[in-house]
This record gives sequence, C-alpha cells and structure tokens, in this order.
Amino acid sequence: MQTYDFIIVGSGSAGSVVAEKLSASGRFSVLVLEAGGSDMRFYVQMPLGYGKTFFDPAVNWNYKTEPDPGLAGNADHWPRGKILGGSSSINAMVWIRGAREDFDAWSAAGNPGWGFDDLLPAFKALEDNQAGANEWRGTGGPLHVTTCEQAVHPLTKRYLAASQQAGLSLNPDFNGERQEGVGVYQISTKNGRRMSAARAFLRPAMRRKNVRVVTNALATRILFEGSRAVGVEYEQNGQKESVRAAREVIISGGSVNSPQLLQLSGIGPAKLLKDLGIPIVKANDNVGANLQDHIGINYTFKGREPTLNQILRPWWGKLAVGIQYLLLRSGPLSLSMNNAGGFFRTSPGMARPNMQLYFQAFSTVIPKSGERPILTPDPWPGFSIGLSNCRPSSRGEIMIRSSNPRDYPKIVANALSTDEDVVEMLDAVKFVRRIASMPAMADIIEEEVLPGPSITSDAELIQDFRKRSGTVYHPVSTCRMGPDPSHSVVDPRLRVHGIAGLRVIDASIFPDNITGNTNAASIMTGWKGADLILEDH
Repeated sequence: MQTYDFIIVGSGSAGSVVAEKLSASGRFSVLVLEAGGSDMRFYVQMPLGYGKTFFDPAVNWNYKTEPDPGLAGNADHWPRGKILGGSSSINAMVWIRGAREDFDAWSAAGNPGWGFDDLLPAFKALEDNQAGANEWRGTGGPLHVTTCEQAVHPLTKRYLAASQQAGLSLNPDFNGERQEGVGVYQISTKNGRRMSAARAFLRPAMRRKNVRVVTNALATRILFEGSRAVGVEYEQNGQKESVRAAREVIISGGSVNSPQLLQLSGIGPAKLLKDLGIPIVKANDNVGANLQDHIGINYTFKGREPTLNQILRPWWGKLAVGIQYLLLRSGPLSLSMNNAGGFFRTSPGMARPNMQLYFQAFSTVIPKSGERPILTPDPWPGFSIGLSNCRPSSRGEIMIRSSNPRDYPKIVANALSTDEDVVEMLDAVKFVRRIASMPAMADIIEEEVLPGPSITSDAELIQDFRKRSGTVYHPVSTCRMGPDPSHSVVDPRLRVHGIAGLRVIDASIFPDNITGNTNAASIMTGWKGADLILEDH
C-alpha cells in the first residue's frame, strides 16, 4: 500500500487550494483523488461555456433533489462539478466573498479565527484583483479576479439606473467596505478564460514532484485504525485500490460528497448506518444535516431594444462571437451570464441585506432540451432580473440511500419550507417589479413575460415562485463547524469530532450560509484550512 503524508479527497474549490499549499514547501507528499476527469475542455475553459456543462455527465454529477413541496413538488436539478476544479470549473464565476457579519457570526458561535478580520488577509492573499490592491482587495495572488465594467452589455446601464431610481445605491465593489447596493459583478477569469481553482492552484501544484493527482478515482471509504483515519479506499477503472496517509486524510468533496463519504465510512447518524449495515466508527447525527442553500427565481421581460438574444441566437451571431472569442478572448463568451447584480433589504428595518440581485441581458423562456439554454436564447429581445435569498431559515439534509458508493445520496432540500422564507421572497419579487417599473427600465420594456402581468395577488406570486424557483447552487453546512460535537461535525480547526487524522475542508463546514455566491468563501476555506494543517505539522 502506497503511503503519502496527506491524502486529499476531491480537487474542487477547496481541495485544489489545500493541495497547492501543503505541497509548496516540498516537505510533504500529497495525493489528490478526483472522481472526475481533466478540466482541459473547451467549454470548461470558455466562461460562457458553462451552459454546455450544466447537464454534461462527463463533468457534472447531475444530482436531483427529492420532490420538494416548497417548490410545488419539483425535483430540483443540482449540478456539481465532477472534474478537476470541482464546481469552480462549471460555475457562473461571480466573485463574492460574503458579508463581514457572516464571518463574525461564525466566530461568535465559538469558532475562533473565523471572523472577518481574521479571514480578510487570506482573501487578499489568494487573489490577484484587476482593480488593484487596497485595504480590501489583493494583488499578486494565484487567482485572478476580473473587473467587467467596460465589457458588459449596454443594457446593464439601464438596470443600474433603474435600481438607483428604486432606492438602491451604486456600489463599485461588493467585496469592499460595504455590500449593499447595485453594481457590475467581478468574475473569476483571466484573459478571457475561466480561472477555476484547478487553474489557479492545482495545476501549479501538479508540476511538483511531491504531488500526485489521480483522476476518475471514486473514494469509497475512509480506512481507520481504531478512531484514527489512516487511509482511503477508492475505485478506478473497476479496480479497488487503497492508499495510506502518514499524517492526515482531508475530505474536500463538497457539501454533497463529503457527508456521503463520511456516512459510507461509518461516521454519521447511528440509526441510518445501522439500517444500512455500515459499522459505526463514530455516531454523529449532524453529518449530512443542517443543509442550507440559496433559492432563486428570474423575472423575464421582452424589450424594445436589442439584447444578447439578437447576437447569441442566429447562426451568424454565434459565428461572430465565436471568432471574437477565439481571436481576442473577448466578447459575450468571455463573461458570466450575470453581468451585474446587487444586494438589498426586503424591509428597511433589517440590519443588513438579505437578498441578492442578478441582471442578465438575455432571456431563455423557450428552453432547449439537453442543455442550459444560455447559447440558445429567445427569438425576441429579452432580459431577466433575478434574485436569490441570502440567509434562508429553511433546512434540509443529505443522507446516503445504501452502502454502495455509486448510489447517489438522497437530497432533501426543504426549500421555502418556513413562513419567514416565503414572506421575504414575496417582498423580494415585488421589489424586482419595482425596479422594472422605474423610468430607466420601463422605457424599453414591451411586456413582462414571466410570470406575466396577470399574476398580481400575493397568493398568485407565491404560487409562481414555488413553481419556478430553484437552487442557485450554493449548498453548505452539511458537515458544519462548531465547538460542540452535539451540534457540529468538525471543530474550529476543521478536525472531525472524535476522529484523529481526519479533517473536512470545503463549503460543507460553513456554520451558516453567507450573503452571496459561495465559491470565493470555499476557496478561502481551503486556504485557511491548509494553514491550520501546516500549523499542526
């Protein structure tokens, strides 16, 4: 059995960072096990290509939730990256750190070292921000962050103006001093190519002799000697292999795969493990519990001015933007579909924003089977204003169905399952209509297509957003961090409670969800987690 100092399960947003940092000194040998394959694919590297990866089983786990009463019985589609870079290789690339208050709450809950002031140096150190360095932003780090003000569609200016007319302030940097307001999103790209965690961190690490990355390797269980993790069993090409960790096993599978692997290995709810015939190594009801996710919806409008629909739908438009991208690495294909957005409060009495906005200068009311229809928009000028909740009170769970590692776990999202979440979503969609009614937008709107002007009462609006809402792909907290094993899975140093030599480092450790997109915070978690490991070794 081959032995490595550290074994990392998962090469995603956090795992890639951990591999880079643990291997940098050359003192430790590092093995990375990735269930997916290479990220060297055109539609992965091209930013807007994530429309093609949205259902692609070659790079995507394509999970589905259980039918959800909160979403009118729909079984929500959950894309998760099955590829080097994990979900950072197939996401929308919006670079949002989260609010100061999010991380300060983590610290106040008994997790020293996880407050905003503790984490800001890590956020700054890992990024190379095109906007330049200041007290909030960093330059010279491995991950490039692009500013897009000069590249977004002209219609974005109308959205920003209408939002200001509706009472929101202009915010040039959501990762700066304050988060509230509207502005153009920063994205994780460089020179027109996706800047995934694999590109920023794992690929440089792979050039070192002390790093080995094994792709198409599905981790099936953690190996123990007593209450100490000593290795990992995995399957590759139909063969079972085992590897040993001299120092630690680090699980970075994400909010779905990390609790799944712990449960398969005998760490999880005792009744579940007994019912499935899995020997219990450590009983902990929190493994797979406390699932939190952001839920979003789009309001779509038919416009009187051209949008990206007129460019991205016809064959000649596709050809033109394709040539532009191939020759110059610029144009619509080099951007996220979310040109701009913002954060707002659904009630002025709230201390801080609880909703996020997204502006998309195209529309996709008419779907195309088999792919997310980013590259096949509607045949008329359309655009969308979307939103998602930031700190929902609804909680779900992720639990294995069997002892077979290839069986997908049961995902119970429980979206919009509390009155509080429903009320704030109702207030939020009304505010989207308020933005659309402002002169800067109303002047160019021919009609509201979805949900349409006939949907007016509170009951109708609620029914509509239950039918049309879905995940915005930010599941967290299924291996949550905390000092008390009765309420958490890992301690503030990300060590699994009651087990030696085992840590979880990814978004599943978030004590609670953050205000905004979760990728930047996931990458920061990898950075912070690696620092904790290095301190202990």
